Amino acid sequence: MSRIEEAVASFKGNFNCAQSILGTYGIEYGINRDTALKLATGFGGGMARYGRTCGAVSAAFMIIGLKYGMGIKGNTELKENTYQLIREFSDRFQKINGSVICKELLECDINTPEGKNYYAQNNLFDKKCLQYVISVAEILEKIL
Repeated sequence: MSRIEEAVASFKGNFNCAQSILGTYGIEYGINRDTALKLATGFGGGMARYGRTCGAVSAAFMIIGLKYGMGIKGNTELKENTYQLIREFSDRFQKINGSVICKELLECDINTPEGKNYYAQNNLFDKKCLQYVISVAEILEKIL
């Protein structure tokens, strides 16, 4: 199974978008799956359903940081490179999907009862969120 397929299976298997990405890709970069799933829990729904930055996108930023980021040695060149890769990732995602903001991507606020109902009634899990998880994974495959 490819990492893209693994992320999709994870998302369909009751993990949120951020968990699906970090839990799939994090293992390769030194974080165990259980820790990744726990760490990413609060990022789903654009930060605990606040509709801010898409959880899958946030998880991608963490993956890029795990692979390329600045550690305790304080190499600021690595930090700048990581920022550039995250900007590149964001630009690619926005070009494909129009935004990195959950509320804008879903066209509803899933932090309200009305938004949750709209999300469910319009099957946005399959119609939108699943596509965003796939999009994030495909872009990561190119950047990593």
